[in-house]
Amino acid sequence: MKILFIGSRLYDDIDWYVRKKGIESVLTESNENAINLDLPDQVFIVPRGMDGPKQVALMQKVDAIVPLIGIDPPLIDVAHMKEEVEAEYGIPVVAANVKAVELTSNKIKTKEFYQQIGVATPDYQILNSPEELTLDLPVVLKQGEGQGGKDIKVAKTIEDVKEYFNTFDQALCERFIEGSEISIEVLGFNGEYVALPPIYKGETTLEGTHPLNKVKTGPCMVEGLDNNLVQHTAYKVAKNLGSDGIFEMDFMYSKIDNQLYAIEVNTRPNGTRYLTTATCGVNSLCELVNMAVGEFSLHNISDKLEYHYSTEIPIGNYEGPSPKEPVKSFEDNDFVVHGPEGYQRVTARANSKDELEKLVEKLM
Repeated sequence: MKILFIGSRLYDDIDWYVRKKGIESVLTESNENAINLDLPDQVFIVPRGMDGPKQVALMQKVDAIVPLIGIDPPLIDVAHMKEEVEAEYGIPVVAANVKAVELTSNKIKTKEFYQQIGVATPDYQILNSPEELTLDLPVVLKQGEGQGGKDIKVAKTIEDVKEYFNTFDQALCERFIEGSEISIEVLGFNGEYVALPPIYKGETTLEGTHPLNKVKTGPCMVEGLDNNLVQHTAYKVAKNLGSDGIFEMDFMYSKIDNQLYAIEVNTRPNGTRYLTTATCGVNSLCELVNMAVGEFSLHNISDKLEYHYSTEIPIGNYEGPSPKEPVKSFEDNDFVVHGPEGYQRVTARANSKDELEKLVEKLM
């Protein structure tokens, strides 16, 4: 079995699994100085875009293509390449289709989609000027496109709204929800979908604290919230998108409203994937490989499910004990260190809360 992987930044997360499966790995990357280029069996440096990867896939006669892209801008090009390569050459591409990417990459279209399928989302309006504001303050101001908290502002006063419009001509204005931030991964392939355990990312703040700076835990345990509701809602969203790969969804639970609100959905690997793996034993990136080799199924996922307590802590630079090889796998480790130097995080797991606290103390 030969698989083409597109993008090297995330490849070290799955290199150990690709080797374990005996898969011949081919990788394309547009940056000749990128990390992880020493790991695959073959590497091809290609121009930006999807024409280069497509040509390499045909030249190398690969059996499947797995894009490992964790940012939004290239996803639409990947989606168009997927539809062309699958239709004309019969090579499966484990990625979202054009319809799903176009819908999820635009926050306004995503809002409309939630309403169409009957999933609750915070009240919103499209602002072309501060004077059009009708929602009660505070509100969250966003652009239609963007990720990782980019161009998002929590506006507490009308002056905050006016300040936002010093930079932007339009804004998606959303009611600020006071409550718990929740993330969940859904895996989907060939019409089968499975929602993994929800992850707790902390409480919302008027300061707009970025999730990377918060301590996160799995599984999600929020008073008044049924995790089955989160999984059912996430499954409903993915099923209606009708695409393949990883779906990462953000929700907010308001204790005041006793309501789960859908915030956004992304068709790419996400930042809580280590916590999800630590919590339930299912690695979403490895499942992309299983989709490529025809080994993904609800039954196989069910057989892998484990139940752990986990946490992810931002630490800057990790100086504790070294994990076992492979260092990005929880198969022989109870913790994984990830993230770039200066912004590293530790994700740890244990079979009880007490054991987890003791492990964290040892690692810190």
